[in-house]
Amino acid sequence: MREPLYLFLILCVSTFLLMCGVHTISISYDEANIFFNGSNAVHYIALYSTKIFGQNDLALRAPFIVLHLLSIIILYKIGKLILKRRLDRILSVAIYALLPGVNSVALFVNSGSLVIFFTLLFVYLYMREFKISAYLVLIVSLFIDNSFAILYVALFFYALFNHKKEMLALTFILFSCSMYLYGYDTGGKPKGYFLDTVGVYAIIFSPFLFLYFVYALYRILIKEEKNILWYISFFSLLFSLMLSLRQKLLLEDFAPFVVLAIPLMIKVFFNSYRVRLPQFRKYHNFFFSFVIITLLCNTGLSFLNQPLYTLMRNPSKHFAIKYHIAKELAEELKKRGISKVNVKDDKMALRLKFYGIESDDSYRLINHKEVDGYQEKIDIIYYGVKVETFYLYHIS
Repeated sequence: MREPLYLFLILCVSTFLLMCGVHTISISYDEANIFFNGSNAVHYIALYSTKIFGQNDLALRAPFIVLHLLSIIILYKIGKLILKRRLDRILSVAIYALLPGVNSVALFVNSGSLVIFFTLLFVYLYMREFKISAYLVLIVSLFIDNSFAILYVALFFYALFNHKKEMLALTFILFSCSMYLYGYDTGGKPKGYFLDTVGVYAIIFSPFLFLYFVYALYRILIKEEKNILWYISFFSLLFSLMLSLRQKLLLEDFAPFVVLAIPLMIKVFFNSYRVRLPQFRKYHNFFFSFVIITLLCNTGLSFLNQPLYTLMRNPSKHFAIKYHIAKELAEELKKRGISKVNVKDDKMALRLKFYGIESDDSYRLINHKEVDGYQEKIDIIYYGVKVETFYLYHIS
């Protein structure tokens, strides 16, 4: 089977999984806030997509899924410049496409997909020595999102250690402009969040894959050739861990840059694997199989998380509950002929607005029984488990 066909199959599987995810989640409050009140690139992309294809979940998320698929293709092209063997290139792309954090970025309305796409585009153009085009991508990225400041810092160190004077000057200017335009929040009481940050990275990668990923970055640091992809990933990870000693971070500002070094991790693994005779590879085979199985389990849980409600005493503790309920609640209201309701929870009201439920005083909806006389009780049920109950009051 030819290499492009493997890539096509990976894209198809990734698309299928993400489309399944689209149909099982609702818009969250953060996403609704970006959609209705945002002013950044993500807001306009989501807004224009829904204007063209209708205000629904698929139209809301489709642009970010497309960016994810394009990123996979670019990562594959970068892999061809780094990895010599077909198996290595396909495996690096497949692991990247399976990362729980990467799939979350692709599925949810956030800047992560844009950040990954433009970063990979820059890296590919730079590695192909299309430097003018690569620098133009860097300049454009300044106006897309504030998290590119992390990229500028990482590239500054790359330029410093590799004597790239033009990049050194450009990244310094871009970082200064980013700080001027967006600033950086250093307020609040200093408090350590190091373990929280490591935990989030473990979720993004899956725990054992993250451990090996860190080892691979370290091994490259002390023994192997360091390319631009390593500098971006290593310094993004390093800065996020250092800053987490003082304050809580938005990991979406760092994680998109960290995950890009997957091809380098694959290269480190197979460099160690292939220098050994077949009879001495059993530990590598076991470790590889174990890591892939845990990765598949973590990815499966990220997509098939609703059945977890059956195992929980308190459904409100479900890790993905903020992406549930709203769509089903809107459908139940529409079944009753209600398109306007006064919702006491402002966050839920904004989420329902996306599904066509506007604010009005004819009906009142709350998630607890205040007084007797409610007109109707609406239960949100997943797999036979009552996740939340709403009470509908008619206001005369």
